[in-house]
Amino acid sequence: MSRGLGDVYKRQVFNYKVVDRDGKNKKGTIEAPNRDGAEKKLKSEGYSIMSLTEQSSPLGDIGLFKKKVKSRDLGVFCKQFSAVIKAGVTIISALELMGDQIENKTLRKAIQDARTYVEKGGTLADAFRVNPDVFPPIMINMVAAGEMSGNLEICLDRLVEHFEKDNALTSKIKGAMTYPIVVLCVMVIVIIVVLVAVIPNFASMFEDMGTQLPLATRAMMAAADFVKYKWWLLIIIVAAIVFGVKFFKKTPFGEQLFANIGLKAPIFGSLNVKTACSRFARTMSTLMASGISMIDAVEQVAKMMDNKIIRDGLMDAKVQVSKGVPLSKPLKDMEMLPPMLSAMTKIGEETGDIEEMLSKVADYYDEEVEAATNALTSAMEPIIMVILACIVGMIVAAVYGPIMSMYDAMDQY
Repeated sequence: MSRGLGDVYKRQVFNYKVVDRDGKNKKGTIEAPNRDGAEKKLKSEGYSIMSLTEQSSPLGDIGLFKKKVKSRDLGVFCKQFSAVIKAGVTIISALELMGDQIENKTLRKAIQDARTYVEKGGTLADAFRVNPDVFPPIMINMVAAGEMSGNLEICLDRLVEHFEKDNALTSKIKGAMTYPIVVLCVMVIVIIVVLVAVIPNFASMFEDMGTQLPLATRAMMAAADFVKYKWWLLIIIVAAIVFGVKFFKKTPFGEQLFANIGLKAPIFGSLNVKTACSRFARTMSTLMASGISMIDAVEQVAKMMDNKIIRDGLMDAKVQVSKGVPLSKPLKDMEMLPPMLSAMTKIGEETGDIEEMLSKVADYYDEEVEAATNALTSAMEPIIMVILACIVGMIVAAVYGPIMSMYDAMDQY
């Protein structure tokens, strides 16, 4: 009996790695309606499944269209996973349920891989370690601590709070940058339209005048010809600059240079520092409240920092803490961090409630980040308008300068 078109389109292809009855490793592909169907088919043939992943498109394999897992997605997963476990559902069944409900395709596949790993007797934390690009270190370590202490639900609830606040922080920063970026894009589009559609109409008129054109006008006409006839070269130049900057940022000197710029740039530097303080305090509080040692917590926080200077400073702090030095001391020595961070950390150390104190510090810097993003938006708006006015003024002067000169010459006659 032939299958209908609907059945064909619903079937999926999975890559598998298995061990047969003789202990030999095999790999290949299998077609099935879903992941469970593929597993049942392989098990019915006597195979022990090592890995089973849905086959993606070639473009997806190179990561061009791979959907990233955001803090919001992880927060939703942790919230639902915690609720299901609290209801008495086993971890394997909970992972199976979550794997069917999560919308993010990348996260869904990672959860399905985790379920397969746990079914073989592995721990949930080790299952998450299989996909480090999906599950961040803070999540893996807190799940491990929850499994060891028997308080997995509590650790998941703390992760929910952490991811929700991290997502809120990221949203604030993105929101502040949206308006300037949109205005800049519109400005670039307007300039291109003027150069391609408006300037050429004046070019023939200027040629008929037969007079020496001002330098600004000649430069504007040359730019218009370049954009209109050599746009492909412009794309190559822009792409080369983008890839060149990305490559340079990966070099030791480039990473150090951009780290310095990120901390000292006007307006942006203050925002970056406050964001780093918020994430440091929030993550440290979350990790330590879950029973993770301060040394391990500092190391994990250091690894998640994007700025090399702050990352290196925190790694040095970890070394000092391992020698018995209070955390507040190396934080105070890090000149790029505000004194309040080390002062509040010291108070937490003296009172014996450093987790709660760091949580309050994180809340404070969250408010500071919001104020900084509002200040950034307020400062960028007039700057962009001034730049736009200057560019428009230059175009108008270049276009109408020769015309006004021609009228002046006619009046003299």
